Amino acid sequence: MHTSRTAKGVVACLAVIALAAGCSSSGGKDDEDESGDGGSGGGTGVHTPRLKIAMVTHSGEGDTFWDIVRSGAKQAARKDNVQFLYANDKEAKGQAELVQSFVDKKVDGIIVTLAKPEAMRSVLGKAKAAGIPVVTINSGGEFSEEFGALSHIGQDESVAGEAVGDELDERGKKKALCVIHEQGNVSLEQRCAGVKKSFGGSVENLNVEGTNAPASQSSISAKLQATKDIDVVVTLGAPIAAYSVKAKEDTGSKAEIDTFDLNAEVVKRMKAQEVGFAVDQQPYLQGYLSVDELWLYKTNANVLGGGKPVLTGPAIVTGKDVPKLEKYTARGTR
Repeated sequence: MHTSRTAKGVVACLAVIALAAGCSSSGGKDDEDESGDGGSGGGTGVHTPRLKIAMVTHSGEGDTFWDIVRSGAKQAARKDNVQFLYANDKEAKGQAELVQSFVDKKVDGIIVTLAKPEAMRSVLGKAKAAGIPVVTINSGGEFSEEFGALSHIGQDESVAGEAVGDELDERGKKKALCVIHEQGNVSLEQRCAGVKKSFGGSVENLNVEGTNAPASQSSISAKLQATKDIDVVVTLGAPIAAYSVKAKEDTGSKAEIDTFDLNAEVVKRMKAQEVGFAVDQQPYLQGYLSVDELWLYKTNANVLGGGKPVLTGPAIVTGKDVPKLEKYTARGTR
């Protein structure tokens, strides 16, 4: 595994925390998860007052990335005597309404993604006015401070994209297709822009409907058929990598498939040499640290990051990393 220079120090430190965290599993539900024990028998880790912390993400149907985030959050909740609540909506308006519902419930803290930041501005202002601390994770980090959040936990998407561009150059690639599976998501656009900035070859973006597997696969197949000189497909989420592998098989394309984000299937496909490399932003750590930060803030007035984002990636992982990753992806923590 090799990590981009800008993120290396922080990622190394956070890895120690992650190893101490242990593991937890997530059921992959899309509705609110009110596990009163944070996912397992909880309340035994600390003797601080019981807290209620909510997470609201922009997750779409079938996106396994968010199962891993929730797994980390539940593990921290169990340790911290926290009731963890979860809800998601891929539409920005729906996500904002969910945040408002938790403000109305007077939770002790809110964790939120900023994939479509402007839709969240007003409701996060209401959270601040209500005295509810907010931590942002995963996307829209540049808006976190402006919207009143304590800090942002995730990877720098532009840096991650540039790391991919550098890796493609090392692999001798010339023409990349960057597949955006959610239009309007600022983080996905930043990834492709980062690839284009550092890659010596050409980059073309392709928008697909990420929550519709057949449609996504069909769109990628059509592009590979129409543009024969594409020699690498860069997907921005693990499920899209699987669709791209199938599209490659259907069209007889020779393009390499590379992806952002890990799950068990991506590791399996790297082992089978169907995927070249993946960008790991450690979603488990994003969930774990965000719950932990709100607990620390509520019980000890601590804030992580010193006003700067807390970076959980990027790290480039390849087939040689598969042996040490398999057991972690199998249990849902990487």
